Amino acid sequence: MRPAAAAVAVGLALAVGAPTAWVVTRPDAAAGPSLEQALPAPAVPPTALPERADPPSVGVRDASPAAEPGSPPPVRVELPGLGAGAPLDAVGVTDDGQMALPEDVGRVGWYRFGPRPGEAGNAVLAGHVDDAEQGAGALFRLREIAPGDEVTVTDDAGITTRWRVVSRELLHKETLPVETLFARAGPPRLVLITCGGPFLPEYRSYRDNVVVVAEPVVGSAP
Repeated sequence: MRPAAAAVAVGLALAVGAPTAWVVTRPDAAAGPSLEQALPAPAVPPTALPERADPPSVGVRDASPAAEPGSPPPVRVELPGLGAGAPLDAVGVTDDGQMALPEDVGRVGWYRFGPRPGEAGNAVLAGHVDDAEQGAGALFRLREIAPGDEVTVTDDAGITTRWRVVSRELLHKETLPVETLFARAGPPRLVLITCGGPFLPEYRSYRDNVVVVAEPVVGSAP
């Protein structure tokens, strides 16, 4: 069932037994313009953020579903420059208000209550960075992507759209601009998110999120 007005947090905090080696070999935290420049804030007041004691938690947003489904749903994402790719699963909201993510770290979630890639607004794709048992996730190397790199998304009709990365930023989960990330208005954008930053053993998760913004290649998006 689609939640008519649920509070969605994008914690993306994966509980793992220990951090993987990328923490000590990570690249620069940001590349390209800031998130605020790549994704101008929507012209609506943001949802008030509740007080939360858990550091990895982030803000909330209205999760009412988009109006009517349009283009076919996305089923695969590829990051050719990184040699990475993964199937996409349509996901919603968990019982605790988080954006749901596939349990298999080799798969990536597409937030099905928001735009589809190529529609107005931001299509959000998110996945785990790693897992103590499963190893590196599909978005493990997302921290290495750079402005100008290409991302492709294929829908279930077999149509592939091409996207050009404009921004990559490492943001504390407490300060993620969730309303901006999940905006349903404005030009089409692709937003990819995974965990990053220092590992917090007491919470068994990472403190930050790697956030990447991409724009459609001219003549590619429907």
